[in-house]
Amino acid sequence: MLPWSLRSAARRLAAATRAAASAAVAARSPAPAPWQERPPAVEDREERAAVWEDDHWPRRRPRRSDFSCTTKASTDHSGLTRQLLDFQHDTVDETDGGYDPFSQLKERFTDFKQRNYVENFTNYQKLAEQQTPEFMVVACADSRVCPTSILGLQPGDAFTVRNVANLVPPYEHGASETTAALEFAVNSLQVPNVLVVGHSRCGGIQALMSMKSKKDDRSSRTFIRDWVSLGKSARLSTEAAAGNLSFESQCRHCEKESINSSLLNLLTYPWIEERVKEGNLNLHGGYYNFIDCTFEKWTLVYRPGLEGGSKYAIKNRSTWS
Repeated sequence: MLPWSLRSAARRLAAATRAAASAAVAARSPAPAPWQERPPAVEDREERAAVWEDDHWPRRRPRRSDFSCTTKASTDHSGLTRQLLDFQHDTVDETDGGYDPFSQLKERFTDFKQRNYVENFTNYQKLAEQQTPEFMVVACADSRVCPTSILGLQPGDAFTVRNVANLVPPYEHGASETTAALEFAVNSLQVPNVLVVGHSRCGGIQALMSMKSKKDDRSSRTFIRDWVSLGKSARLSTEAAAGNLSFESQCRHCEKESINSSLLNLLTYPWIEERVKEGNLNLHGGYYNFIDCTFEKWTLVYRPGLEGGSKYAIKNRSTWS
């Protein structure tokens, strides 16, 4: 055991070391933010508040509720954006020497620029100033169903939104990427045509038709299930009309039934119904069968003043093969 004098000296040395470390940390630490400082000692509460607001900025400490929708991931974007802004266009692409999924896309983009953009430069310059699309297209997110490729749409031809099963929610459903796109296309761009495109072997429709008829436990809910549930009226109509057929046949029936259901849902939007009644907007359905490469199209007729019978009918139906 060390003598008392040596133990005392060791304790004093350890205490001095800790104090020096604390001082070094304090020296490196940033000054406290204005809202972290204690307000000046003023007796009157109103005067204290006035002094605090005059001498400090910001005037109040941010509350957690001010950033209730902010997550850690969403606060990291500024650094990434700075990297993009600092990027030099003549920088050589950096790869790890392995498979590059963008190699073919780069070749296709270069080909597009040479064969399309350059040859139609004047048109692209006009598009840079404004867009006046002929169609608003609602299509499925399925990788096999690209309306641009199927219908030969060119830049500026169609304002497009794609989702699972090409569904249009009713107006009361509220905001979604589909409803926002419809609002912009109809009210701002004033497109004269809305085209809802469905397709064969749609996974979203299969999910809809596979749902159990009884109310499922909440634990089985998924984003896909909640979304395709918007097509439940099409499913009920399919079960009534084709319930005795095979599951595959029911799905094929529902694929078209859901298109018409979406067309009727479009009319629940007041600004869409108004333009349809005025004759400034037409609603169309389309069905792409990629098994035999055929495309069926039709137009919805809306007769709001009709008494008796149905307010809706189909016209200009044709199949392209």
